[in-house]
Amino acid sequence: MSLYHRFVQIQAYKHDGSFHRLWSHAFVVRDDEDFIVVVSNRARVIESNEHRWHTKEKAAFIFAKNEWFNTIATLREDGIHFYVNIASPAIIDQGMIKFIDYDLDIKSFPSGFNKVLDINEFNAHCRKYGYSEDLKSILKYTLEVNLARLENHEPPYQKELIDQYIANFDNYVIKQVELKPRGQD
Repeated sequence: MSLYHRFVQIQAYKHDGSFHRLWSHAFVVRDDEDFIVVVSNRARVIESNEHRWHTKEKAAFIFAKNEWFNTIATLREDGIHFYVNIASPAIIDQGMIKFIDYDLDIKSFPSGFNKVLDINEFNAHCRKYGYSEDLKSILKYTLEVNLARLENHEPPYQKELIDQYIANFDNYVIKQVELKPRGQD
């Protein structure tokens, strides 16, 4: 069942199945065999230590269903910032998007500078959770593939795609709010 034009939650886990993070009220703007894309604006986030906060900017979350990554494209005054999580392919379970976070991340700036993050955390979790050699190879390969995609502005790292996802969100969600009769909040 497609989740297109529905609100969902996003849940991240660690390799051992423990809860890592939850994002609330993200709106699905694409759901096909390869990707599920959601947009959020000031989503509430709950961390595993129960710390709660809200995102500051509107963002598009791009979840690969058949590849080992997801991406958060954040809209800021200086352009689009991409944050790539090396993670399990996303699954849909009980109307929620779920994935396993494998620690390695890429932060990409509008200037084109890309920075690999959390290598020490990845190495520690390889030992702690006993990642297999096959899994480590998949994760490292995915990191390299996404660095190349970012450098070459290949999908999903294209401004036009992100603009399209945001427009879909704005056109549908904002119109729904504008059409809602007063007093029905």
